[in-house]
Amino acid sequence: MAIREWSLEGEYIEFCSCDFGCPCESMAPPTRGECTGAVGFKINKGECDGVNLDGLVVVATFYFPRAIHHGDGHMQPILESRATDEQRDALFYILTGEDQPVGTMFQIFSVIIEHPHEPIFTEIGWDWDIKARRARIDVPGVLRTEAQPILNPVTDTEQRIITTLPDGWVFHEAEGADGAAKGIGDIKFDFTSRHSSLSYVAWDRNGLSLDLNEARRRFPLAG
Repeated sequence: MAIREWSLEGEYIEFCSCDFGCPCESMAPPTRGECTGAVGFKINKGECDGVNLDGLVVVATFYFPRAIHHGDGHMQPILESRATDEQRDALFYILTGEDQPVGTMFQIFSVIIEHPHEPIFTEIGWDWDIKARRARIDVPGVLRTEAQPILNPVTDTEQRIITTLPDGWVFHEAEGADGAAKGIGDIKFDFTSRHSSLSYVAWDRNGLSLDLNEARRRFPLAG
């Protein structure tokens, strides 16, 4: 099959069982030895070989027994039931990392996810406000998450924590948040006051499609 060109821009969020500030992004082991949680993105503008993907939400739950670079990971993808067969085919082409260079996000996941679970097609509730550092994912009977600002433990005032990764593989810059997540599907977890981050993302077949300066210009954070 010929290589299909694609591009996605939109809203991204992650939740994991580690303490604030993802250790994987700092080359450190998970806070509690294992890493579990959920990731999701809403495609504000996207297409794959002529198939329009605008407005679709993609979510996944995951579990790694050690740091993610050790592999042996589990992941269950969750797609909106309203996606057409063409859109599902396009999304799975992207998510499986097919025809993507080594070191790009979905190609990396294709290597470290050794135990893929059957996908779920259902309704997905999505609220995302990066300026307020608040978000919510709701997948009935499968997943519920919530992000809110991190509070100073002494003054209870909202704190802003930004992660900047000029050579990142998922995003270049993200707003840190206080995350809670509960998974009751194949991959189960239940945690509060753990790591979460929100970011604008722009990806294509070759990875992040914008450099840090261009991403800052086009997608300013809470500011």
